[in-house]
Amino acid sequence: MEPISCTAIPKTIFRAYDIRGVVGESITPESIYILGQAIASVAKREGEKTIITARDGRLSGPLLAEALHHGLQDSGCQVIDIGQVPSPVLYFATKHLQYHSGVMLTASHNPSNYNGLKIVLAGKSLSGDAIDALYRRVQAGGFVSEEKGSYQQLSVTEAYLNQITQIISLARPLRVVLDCGNGVGAVVAPELLRRLGCEVIELFCEVDGHFPNHHPDPSVPENLNDLIACVKEHQADIGLALDGDGDRLGVVTNHGEIIWPDRQMMVYAADVLSRNPGALIIYDIKSTSHLAKLIARKGGRSLMWKTGHSIMKAKLEETGALLAGEMSGHIFFKERWYGFDDGLYTAARLLEILAKTEKSVSALFAELPNRIHTPELKVAIAEHKKFSFMQDFQIHVNFPDATLIKIDGIRAEFRDGWGLVRASNTSPYLILRFEADNVMALTRIQDLFRSALLARNPELKLPF
Repeated sequence: MEPISCTAIPKTIFRAYDIRGVVGESITPESIYILGQAIASVAKREGEKTIITARDGRLSGPLLAEALHHGLQDSGCQVIDIGQVPSPVLYFATKHLQYHSGVMLTASHNPSNYNGLKIVLAGKSLSGDAIDALYRRVQAGGFVSEEKGSYQQLSVTEAYLNQITQIISLARPLRVVLDCGNGVGAVVAPELLRRLGCEVIELFCEVDGHFPNHHPDPSVPENLNDLIACVKEHQADIGLALDGDGDRLGVVTNHGEIIWPDRQMMVYAADVLSRNPGALIIYDIKSTSHLAKLIARKGGRSLMWKTGHSIMKAKLEETGALLAGEMSGHIFFKERWYGFDDGLYTAARLLEILAKTEKSVSALFAELPNRIHTPELKVAIAEHKKFSFMQDFQIHVNFPDATLIKIDGIRAEFRDGWGLVRASNTSPYLILRFEADNVMALTRIQDLFRSALLARNPELKLPF
């Protein structure tokens, strides 16, 4: 491994809530080694001398993990390597082993040629200013240690499975189709569902960093087509899909309908509030307007917040909320769990709720209020232009009949619906979503956004 200058590591890989880049370009063994040194330096300053590591199923994982371990050790940190496991198992390990810092080598749902780091230091997920501070520490260089840290391998998978099955039991057996998308969730999820008493029909539950069947991102409808077909073929009670590192969940009903996470949150919120009246529940800016109304009807308090897994976790800890969720599928249970995003635990909680009723999943969600809505829509934009575009758009946008919410992009709330545009923090896209009482209102709101967006950049290719 040839050394590189600390200043050669580009700022672009330091995202709002993690580190991600293209392997062989911005993410290399050399850059990961330096990042390991910087993370160790910051950790030791926080009094953290032991760091737990894990990796997902990406092909670049073994080589990059070795570089990460060397960087951490050479700066004096002890390394506990828990191997190839989902991100939530790494988060669990920081609680279970009572070493409160960890690094997950993953790029989640990004294409197979990406990799990156999700970082927990002293019990807090790094995001925003803390990520910026890590970048500055990288640029400063000068990493030295009087003594090299130790390295050991340890498995916490059995402890993770045992703890969930001690907390959750199903009142009746369920037939479940599980699509792991060839991601690392396959290492744990099928076994978890079987231990809960489910009949599990596995779909793409072999870890393969090529992602040969479909992209491991359940927020994209096309990625759920195989799951929908399999649920119908096997007359299953429910279909579940995990993303590449297992911290997000997609849900399909027995009729093949996609239940987006903001509607899932209605069920989770009602369940949590049934035991904790008055609890605070957080949802992201992409979520349906019906969620806040349902939370209020169930006796709870709600807070809209920015999108982003580490940003959400920080807000949950800051406010004492018992539940948080975002449209991408990150769900955070603080009630009966630890408050980190965990697609496997979320699946278990949903199955527990479903097993308590004789209703089908389709009937359960059909009882909830709904509106005409779009999924997340992506508009390609150069990585280096997306944030400056949004700054310009926020300055110049004018929707006279709307209330504008600017905590994360622009959400324009009209009397009969809303529209949202924000910059993705993980990919070179603008993210849009729309919801309305009827088709006419949806079309009108989309037309307003189309005109406003193209006025700032006529070259945008809008999917509506």
